[in-house]
Amino acid sequence: METIGTWWMWSAFAIFVVIAIIVDLWAMQKQGAHQVTFKEALNWSILWVSLSFVFVALLWWYLDTHQGRAVANTVAMQFMTGYLVEKSLSVDNIFVFLMIFSYFSIPAEHQKRALIIGIIGAIILRAILILMGAWLLESFHWLLYVFGAFLIVTGIKMWISADKKPDIADNPVLKFLKRHLPISKQLDGEKLTTQINGTKFYTPLFVVLVMIGVTDIIFAVDSIPAIFAITEDPFIVLTANVFAILGLRALYFLLADLANRFHLLAYGLALVLVFIGTKMLVIDFYKIPISVALLITAGLIAGSIFASLYTSRKQS
Repeated sequence: METIGTWWMWSAFAIFVVIAIIVDLWAMQKQGAHQVTFKEALNWSILWVSLSFVFVALLWWYLDTHQGRAVANTVAMQFMTGYLVEKSLSVDNIFVFLMIFSYFSIPAEHQKRALIIGIIGAIILRAILILMGAWLLESFHWLLYVFGAFLIVTGIKMWISADKKPDIADNPVLKFLKRHLPISKQLDGEKLTTQINGTKFYTPLFVVLVMIGVTDIIFAVDSIPAIFAITEDPFIVLTANVFAILGLRALYFLLADLANRFHLLAYGLALVLVFIGTKMLVIDFYKIPISVALLITAGLIAGSIFASLYTSRKQS
C-alpha cells in the first residue's frame, strides 16, 4: 500500500502515542477520583489540538524538504480535513457517552477512568481496522463505491434520527449483559467488580465501559470509511484518527455541560457524511480538490454549530 510514512515515522508516532497514554494514565492516577473542571478540560483540549497542529507542521516541513511543496500542501490538507471530520464525529460520540453515564448515574469523578480505557481500546481497534481497510481498498478498488454508498445511507439515517434520543434501556448490549452477567445496582468506587455476600458481581461502571467500547466500534464503522474518502494513505488516516481520539476525554468534559447547545450538529455531520460519500462515488470521474473538500466540511460543521448556538440563545 502506498504511503508517505517511512518506517521511522511509523515508529516515532507509535512511541508518541504510547507516551501520551502513559502520561494520561499517570495524571489520572496522581489526581485520583475527582470531578474534572471546565478549566482543566479546556487546558487539556488546547494541548491535544496544539499537538495535532505541531504534528502536521512538522510533517509539512519534512515533505516540503524531501518531496516538494505541492506534496506537502496536499498531505497537510488531507490530514487537516481528516482530523476535522474525525473530531466532529467524535463530538456526536460524546453525546452518546453522556447519555450512557447519565442513565447509570455515574458520578463525574468516576467517568474519566471509563473514558481513558475506552480511548485505549479505540486506538487499538481503529489501528487494526484502518490497516485492514487500506489493504482492502488497494486490493479491491470497487470497495470505494461500497463505502461511498454506505456513508450516504448513514448520513441520511443520521439526518432522520437527529432529533431522536436513543433509549438506553432497550440497548441490545445492555440486555445481553443483564441476561448473562450478575450486575450490582450500586457502584463500588472505580472498581469494575465487587463482592456481595461472597458472590462476585460486575458493577455499573463495568457495564458502562462495555457499552462505550461497543459504541466506539459502531462509530468507527462510520468514521473510518469517511476519512478514506479523503485519502487512502494509511499513515494519514491513522494519525488523523488517533489525534482526534487522544483529545476525546478532555473534549467530553469540556462539552458535557453544553450538549444541549449543539442540538443541530447532527444535521451538519449528516450532510458531511453525504458529501464525503458522494465524493467517494465520483472519485473515478471527478476528483474534488482536497482544498474544496476541507472548505465544505469546515463550512457544514461550523454552520451547524453557529445555528445551534443561535437557536439556543433565542430559546433561552
